[in-house]
Amino acid sequence: MCGIVAYIGNQQAQPIVIKGLKRLEYRGYDSTGISSHDEESLHTLKTAGKVSDLEAIIATVPANTATVALGHTRWATHGVPNDVNAHPQTSNSGNLVIVHNGIIENYASLKKELQHRGFTFQSDTDTEVLINLIQDVQDKENVKLGKAVQIALSQVIGAYAIVVFDRRKPNELVAARLGSPLAIGIGDEEFFVASDATPFIEYTKNVIYLEEEHLAIIRRNKAIKIRKIEDDLEVEPYVEKLQLSLENIQKGGYDHFMLKEIFEQPKAIQDTLRGRLLSQEGVITLSSLREHENRFLKAKRILIVACGTSWHAGLVAEYLIEDFTRIPVEVEYASEFRYRNPIIYPDDVVIAISQSGETADTIAAINIAKEKGAFVYGICNVVGSTISRITHTGCYTHAGPEIGVASTKAFTTQITVIALIGLYLGKANGTLSRSQYQEYVTELESLPNKVESIFASQTYIEEVAASFETSQNCIYLGRGYNFPVALEGALKLKEISYIHAEGYPAAEMKHGPIALIDKEMPVVVIATKKGYYEKVVSNIQEIKSREGRIIAIVSKGDTQVKELADYCIEIPDSSESFAPILSTIPLQLLSYYIAVQRGCNVDQPRNLAKSVTVE
Repeated sequence: MCGIVAYIGNQQAQPIVIKGLKRLEYRGYDSTGISSHDEESLHTLKTAGKVSDLEAIIATVPANTATVALGHTRWATHGVPNDVNAHPQTSNSGNLVIVHNGIIENYASLKKELQHRGFTFQSDTDTEVLINLIQDVQDKENVKLGKAVQIALSQVIGAYAIVVFDRRKPNELVAARLGSPLAIGIGDEEFFVASDATPFIEYTKNVIYLEEEHLAIIRRNKAIKIRKIEDDLEVEPYVEKLQLSLENIQKGGYDHFMLKEIFEQPKAIQDTLRGRLLSQEGVITLSSLREHENRFLKAKRILIVACGTSWHAGLVAEYLIEDFTRIPVEVEYASEFRYRNPIIYPDDVVIAISQSGETADTIAAINIAKEKGAFVYGICNVVGSTISRITHTGCYTHAGPEIGVASTKAFTTQITVIALIGLYLGKANGTLSRSQYQEYVTELESLPNKVESIFASQTYIEEVAASFETSQNCIYLGRGYNFPVALEGALKLKEISYIHAEGYPAAEMKHGPIALIDKEMPVVVIATKKGYYEKVVSNIQEIKSREGRIIAIVSKGDTQVKELADYCIEIPDSSESFAPILSTIPLQLLSYYIAVQRGCNVDQPRNLAKSVTVE
């Protein structure tokens, strides 16, 4: 988490960095700051709060003409969000400043040692410890900044993405990473460094994604030098072309990124299918799958590792892949998988799912799986991300940038990719008949239009939301494929409206949660026609007899549930296998409108950040 932006070149740096921080604010918005150097002095401004608060402070000081600057927007780990703990952090000498994303796990022992040597600390951050460690190395070893950073990083345990500046060397930035992403944009006699490429897409399409344990020395008007931190070997930079556009990361007339991204789902699903699904020919083309088909077909089992919304997509995958292929599937929280000494066989296939491709726990789970000899397949959205590089192979969702912290189109496109995988393997191993396969392929192609049709209920869903904005708790119920959707719907409500919500398999209601039902308890029930419909109707009757208020997601034309539920939101009819892609859309809209009506900051919910790049 946290967002890093730095610039060195010939333009005025401060506006570039501030604009970049606004684009990265989804990564953290507890506090923010900027340091710039105007060839005479180092100027640092920082504050608790958001980038807009920093802009207000900047407006009160003389204009800054610096052509080098580094900025940060923070998601707090060590130390509460306040002015002192905000980044950039400065060394005791006042010569060095740093911005940092990650966690230095051994900061306490390093801090103690530095205090013995006379260093003092103003903040509670691990970052201030790191910048003073770099100063200490400089003082003792009498080395250049790049070497001092390299030596210091060899002493730390943890994860980091950093940019360091020395006011005595105003033409140089040093950047390094381990476990947290950094991208370097290469412009015309100028360079940009950021947590991802969005801060510099209008300036350059040339980008270097810094590899794990690599350090970059970036000098004004000179070629970048990249070295391995561990052995000091120089590495030839690999420059990629960005496919991202400025239009992709703007709101496009919507009030919030989340709403924009909900409405982008028909196109996102279509983009995920494009070039991969030829329904009339009955062909699915996934080169990453075709090249490693035998690894999947001969797998003893498939393990899926993910966190948050991606874990919910993994639960849908368990139903879908087992249905289509009869290969056993297990779904693991990546955050737990890495700590429980998992049993992994060399003939296992591990599928890692992550929107950002930078989720720290999922990356750790991948490394464990690879160490134990498993074949690892990645599903992520961000091109060039860590997961896309460290897995054996994989597939991009092509959902486009997802800026809203609450994930929406990532979920539906992840399921779309999983459906392609399941259908491909089901056909390859003969567990799907030709007619079944063709029926599913044809329906999969129709999903973007079906999702689009759900938006006709937008106004009605907004009206339903108005009836529940004062609720304090909510239960979500679903069976079969729709059970993970219940979990995802509850997560969305929790994330952005701060209403306590829980998702359950509908049959589990009688095993405890039914005790919570009264006339104040909203219950969202996913009751589509395909998949245990009559049993779900029975569950609804049990809730209704206890005066629970029911919002039902039903198939178009439903009459039975409509007689029982207080509110019914219709979705197009579909096979049970693809119902989660459709049934999640009204739940996203419901959560969105409840949050808006409660006055919540939808795109920047409290305590959350988009990418969890630290443990």
